[in-house]
Amino acid sequence: MAKKASDNLKYYHNPNGPTIGTVSRRVIEKDGLTFKDIDGTGEVTAVNDWRLSPAERAAAYVKTLTVQEKIAQLFISDWRMGAECPAPSADHKVIPDESGVLDDAEFNGKTIFGEQHLPGTTTLIKDWFNRHLILRANPTPSYMADWLNQLHAVAEECDHFVPVQVVSNSRNENGEVVFGMNDASGVFATWPGTMGIAAAIRGEDGDLAIIDKFADCIRREWSACGLRKGYMYMADCVSDPRWQRTFGTFGEDPVLIEKIFERLIPGIQGSPDGVTKDGVSMTVKHFPGGGARENGFDPHYAAGQWNVYATEGSLQKYHIPTFRPAVKYHAASIMPYYSKPAAAKSGPQTDCEGNPLRMDPYGFAYNKVFIDGILRGQMGFEGYINSDTGITHNMKWGVEALDVPERIGFAVTQSGVDLISGLFDNADGREAYERATNGYYDTHPVPEGFKKEDLVLTDASLDRAVTRTLTELFQQGMFENPYADPKTAAEVVANEADWNEASLVHRESVVLLKNQDRTLPLTSDKLSGSKIYAEAFAKTAEGGAAATKALREMLANYHLTDDPAQADYAILMVSPSSGAYFNATPGYLELDICEDKEVCNVGADGKPLAETHLETTLSGAKRIPEIAAAVRAHGGKVIANINFPLAWMVGNVEPYADALTAGFDTYPSATMDVIFGRFAPVGRLPITLPRGDEVLAVNADGICASPNDVPGYDKDQYMADALKDENGKAYAYRDAAGSYYELNFGLRY
Repeated sequence: MAKKASDNLKYYHNPNGPTIGTVSRRVIEKDGLTFKDIDGTGEVTAVNDWRLSPAERAAAYVKTLTVQEKIAQLFISDWRMGAECPAPSADHKVIPDESGVLDDAEFNGKTIFGEQHLPGTTTLIKDWFNRHLILRANPTPSYMADWLNQLHAVAEECDHFVPVQVVSNSRNENGEVVFGMNDASGVFATWPGTMGIAAAIRGEDGDLAIIDKFADCIRREWSACGLRKGYMYMADCVSDPRWQRTFGTFGEDPVLIEKIFERLIPGIQGSPDGVTKDGVSMTVKHFPGGGARENGFDPHYAAGQWNVYATEGSLQKYHIPTFRPAVKYHAASIMPYYSKPAAAKSGPQTDCEGNPLRMDPYGFAYNKVFIDGILRGQMGFEGYINSDTGITHNMKWGVEALDVPERIGFAVTQSGVDLISGLFDNADGREAYERATNGYYDTHPVPEGFKKEDLVLTDASLDRAVTRTLTELFQQGMFENPYADPKTAAEVVANEADWNEASLVHRESVVLLKNQDRTLPLTSDKLSGSKIYAEAFAKTAEGGAAATKALREMLANYHLTDDPAQADYAILMVSPSSGAYFNATPGYLELDICEDKEVCNVGADGKPLAETHLETTLSGAKRIPEIAAAVRAHGGKVIANINFPLAWMVGNVEPYADALTAGFDTYPSATMDVIFGRFAPVGRLPITLPRGDEVLAVNADGICASPNDVPGYDKDQYMADALKDENGKAYAYRDAAGSYYELNFGLRY
């Protein structure tokens, strides 16, 4: 196929029916209607007949597809674009296909999820028959549409046509690009981080119209580009503030999270009854909630493999409710978390019917009690289960004794996973299928604690899984017409109204935490004849210097000075960063805004050690008191803004600021609008800020002073009286004005 698919599309319009879009697939004319020959029969079969329901068509098609074609549908993994986007590694050389759009070079590489030896794109689609890809690159809308169109056109050349379902993590929030979270930002209309969206909603007294606009923007932009599935959003309730993924959540309030998802899911998918032909499928994550971390350890590494529910009833009170909208509003899929429940460290928990909960020590994607029992059996979820990335290789918690084919069989057959994220394990999937009948376990032992019938891939489980993912594609109308117009894609994403709406929410997300002596706003009368000292701080000195340069350029119209001692006002932009997303730190994730702070190491058992190391979350943090002293020496004022991807401890910044604002991956320009009085602050905290090390201290037994499984706003009731002040509060930070930086706090001016 030498020509680009986008330039060779043919459309057939059915009266009162779907438009058929194709590049090379045969169409069938019957009774004045047009059908696509999906199954290659040349007849209007149940598969090809768009007048039947998606469920009926999927059930028919799963009987037509070969075993090998079906096994390929079980796996989803990262995929690369062509020459218009950066290569996946420095040594990878793109070999364009005949259209110039796809990369047909082989790829050998290794990630934290495992090692991959992959063919070119055309071979993957035509010979391997894989149809589920993860897009992490950040292309222009028009190139994204071209690339997706080309994938579908290649798929049309197979005997059996199945469109290519490409999924992306969220793309409509601002922030540091993090692999597996927001792999791409800045191309689509860019809102603040999700915690910033929650801050804006709280500031508008719970007005969820913000979510309606956010969801509608996502649906229109993604659909216009042909991107029809998102790994989004996180319904997790944050209960341990040291969890690295806090920044991708909507905060710590399960009530608000549930309300957000009640609007978010139908808004993005297009209907309260499930995904529509102009909707985008949502994969809500990470059931049953990733917030209940043990002292913040992340399950991307071994120390974080447990979900600990130390507080009686915490699972049902704080964590399960946030997933109810995914069931009620028919989210296309739900993603279980990597971790596994820790029975020995947990207090009594119940299922959704009040029965004592059995906590089998398997990662949630392998956990029949949680997936088949609670999520499907009791909550009634009807969509498909999409595992988190890497469960059959590196994040195999609880099933280390199994080999890869057995993990595939155990996940799909035993617990009901329908799509496994990680690598294209087609060969291992075939091995899992063949072991059901080839006598493998006559000569190989069944791993202790497992049953043979749970470790193999059966026809019934394979057909069930593929039927569910095919149903989604039929619901979206992608079998009839998966194609997008590149020009329309660019026009929709460039819609100025969406960018303006996102910009407004950036301003609404700013939280005013402190405003001593009415320092803010810095109106023109206050600034008359005044000098401003401006500096930005980051985790590294280099990052801080680059941000300072940008900040000073932003303030170029004001009278700037390089000397704090000459300044009437200092504006300090503070952007800490802690830990590494995919690697264990030597100790607990540091939440203090600090420089060269000595903290304890942590052993493999998660308990503190006598050995120590130094942590820096903000280069130059020790200079903040010096700057403040120089400015204040002659009556000047200090205005600081802190960016909160995590619930920082602010004790090394707040005392030195006369005014303090909070942002959540908020545009600096939006923060400046609040500082200079161009927009009055309305945001309120979506999360409680811990007061200091004492409330996050971990004792010799590995037990935290504040419960890991309870959100910040409710922690006080479980904490020692010795930590509580005269108001009975222990956990939240209290500033010099007596304000507690807790959930829903925010000042006005």
